[in-house]
Amino acid sequence: MKDIARRAGVSESAVSFALNDRPGVSDITRDRVRRVAEQLGWRPSTAARALSGEGAATVGLVVARPAGTLGVDSFFLQLISGIQEVLAERQLGLLFQVVEDVTAECAVYRRWWAEHRVDGVLVVDPRTDDPRPELLAELGLPGVVTGGVPDPGRPQRPGLSTVWADDAGAMASVVGHLHALGHRRVVHIAGLPGLAHTERRVRTLRAEAERRGLTEVRSVTTDYSDAEGAAVTRRVLGAEAPPTALVYDNDVMAVAGVAAAASLGFAVPADVSVVAWEDSALCRMVHPWLTALSRDTVSFGRTAARELLGLLDDGPAGTVQVPLPRLIERESTAAARTP
Repeated sequence: MKDIARRAGVSESAVSFALNDRPGVSDITRDRVRRVAEQLGWRPSTAARALSGEGAATVGLVVARPAGTLGVDSFFLQLISGIQEVLAERQLGLLFQVVEDVTAECAVYRRWWAEHRVDGVLVVDPRTDDPRPELLAELGLPGVVTGGVPDPGRPQRPGLSTVWADDAGAMASVVGHLHALGHRRVVHIAGLPGLAHTERRVRTLRAEAERRGLTEVRSVTTDYSDAEGAAVTRRVLGAEAPPTALVYDNDVMAVAGVAAAASLGFAVPADVSVVAWEDSALCRMVHPWLTALSRDTVSFGRTAARELLGLLDDGPAGTVQVPLPRLIERESTAAARTP
């Protein structure tokens, strides 16, 4: 409201009257205010609540992933549970939307800002070349990036906090476990390319393999779905020299991979060991139970929500590292088979 008043050369009360079509201003002033509001992207139909100073009492979350993969993704279900738990304590709502890509996600942020639909946002799936932090700074929309590793060479952006986990350390623990079991041919069935955490896991796998002298280690990206997880599993196990260990970036792909391996006559773990990145009930419903990286994702969501509430209470932006995911060794990993 202050920006509109300043540009239009009128008082804030005049802006309120004009945008809410109330008497008290001339038609000329009303038209000028509305033109300025339109230039700034303001939507008069939803501005009344913000003009009253009440705020939206809502936090936004946009996920740019294939919608079909979210219904079975335990990570997002648990993350949202933690977020909602904290928001409920403050009687705040969560506005959730699924979009096709980051461009569409940015458009949603612009619309929410223009309509004053949310007071702040939780940003997931940081990209290697991510336009969202700059956009949020431009809009003045507080946000918390979940999963983004802080850049020590870049100053903290005001109004933008980060909550992150050490994906590199987690991948190093997986490679160390498989190497100790004698595995030398490892395929990492990764998630979406372009995601910062996917790239960190791929880089760490490559670096750890090089450090340990492993030459037959590689990553293959997917869309996180069970269908692609199974398809890639069949493809890599059908090679002339198939891997002796498979590392999946989520539990759904790992379970699908076990079934795909069985369909080709590969027994887990006698012929191929399997590790799932996200531990969940699914990992304990398949036979054998899956070795998996475990973390408290609900707590991750709580932490992200609390950081955002801190920003909404005019607190400083910050960076919070959550505990390192812990490798739970179960029956799906064993010593590599000998030729």
